[in-house]
Amino acid sequence: MNDRTDPGSFRDPGGRVYYHDGRVLRAIFDSAARNYEAVRDSGFLAELVESGRLLASAELPREILNLEVAPAHVLEHPRLPFISYPYEWSFALLKRAALFHLDLQLDALRQGFTLSDATAYNVQFQGTTPVFIDHLSLRPYVEGEIWQGHRQFCMQFLNPLILWSRRSVSPNHWYRGSLEGISPEDLSPLLGWRHNLNWTVLSHVTGQAVLQRRAISSELQRRATPKPRLSRAAFQGMLEGLRSFIGRCEVDNHNTVWADYEHNNSYDQATAGLKRQFVADSVSKFAPRMVIDLGCNSGEYSEVALGAGAQLVVGFDFDHGALDAAYARAISKQLNLLPLWLDAANPSPSQGWAQAERQGLQSRANSDFVLALAFIHHIAIGRNVPLEMVVDWIISLGVTGVVEFPPKSDPMVRQLLANREDIFPRYTEDAFCAAVEARARIVDRGHVTENGRLLVAFDRRE
Repeated sequence: MNDRTDPGSFRDPGGRVYYHDGRVLRAIFDSAARNYEAVRDSGFLAELVESGRLLASAELPREILNLEVAPAHVLEHPRLPFISYPYEWSFALLKRAALFHLDLQLDALRQGFTLSDATAYNVQFQGTTPVFIDHLSLRPYVEGEIWQGHRQFCMQFLNPLILWSRRSVSPNHWYRGSLEGISPEDLSPLLGWRHNLNWTVLSHVTGQAVLQRRAISSELQRRATPKPRLSRAAFQGMLEGLRSFIGRCEVDNHNTVWADYEHNNSYDQATAGLKRQFVADSVSKFAPRMVIDLGCNSGEYSEVALGAGAQLVVGFDFDHGALDAAYARAISKQLNLLPLWLDAANPSPSQGWAQAERQGLQSRANSDFVLALAFIHHIAIGRNVPLEMVVDWIISLGVTGVVEFPPKSDPMVRQLLANREDIFPRYTEDAFCAAVEARARIVDRGHVTENGRLLVAFDRRE
């Protein structure tokens, strides 16, 4: 028996998540049992699971977990194929998660329940479809209580979306460096007077920042201050107001050079067809469940992989315009594709409490198959990472895969070298193939352009 605690599940004393012989189990302790039972017995949990909004669960005998403190209940959940974090989401994903969270809170309120917190980490994506994963966040609503998750919702959903839509600044780097999100006190000085003409910004950002700065430090004064109350109607009105505001948030700076790369590149139609066929044949041969698509751009080859039999593609790109296009493709074609933001030269690290609360990309991205098309030169030449180190990292993300090598004669590589000294003598096809063969077997290869772009299919299984 092997019970291992999930290092990111410690913040709620009412329950913990454990990995037990490869299964995902949630222990519910006595302090949270009554709330859980109230929501469960109402039928609301089952309703959420049936609609796909809540991760499925099944109650198991309590004795399955041998814990020092016996749990009141033990639930088993299906294992999600990939865990993503808010600092890896595009604008579209963050906005969709925010609206999803508000809709869940509104539905819960109508049923007499509420969410005890508003952390974005309780939302995961199956493709582009959000799902809530924390059953213990739901509890009975107490008439007149204030929204306990208000500040957390603002920091982890509202404020990053405001920064993105009002100041045209993507919050990914900031969010990753501040896992609790962006505080009103930090955001407020970045907003101009015209932003405060909006009631949502004025009340949820500027006003909240002022109140926080004026917080009473004396315990005696705090005790003397009457506890604030918020009627159910006012609570619902606040949630609906936030939903309306977020629903109107848009960004206008994502018309980037890579957003149209699918139609504006160095390939002709015949070359693109050869490339698609190579990818499709390789995916079909290896039959992967999950594919990681590095530099997924608009999702063209993610779609090819899904069409060839892959069950899920997790795409990564640095360009938000490309991610917008990939998200739109996934939505319109109902693809099981999750496009995420990634700085490949500085991937998401393991961080949070004890540097284990949020897992780094390397810990989460052990896939069956990795695609790295039109990617390697951006890291090896654009970011000065030695070619063999780039190959090593790519191959570590998947047991099989396809990697593309564009030579220095390729127009895109020439563009990278146009205004700098060529200090890359080992950036050659022979060195690339040697680096792949040192880590895996090359099972197929082929040039797809006249200037020598090479596609290599590898397999690192024994």
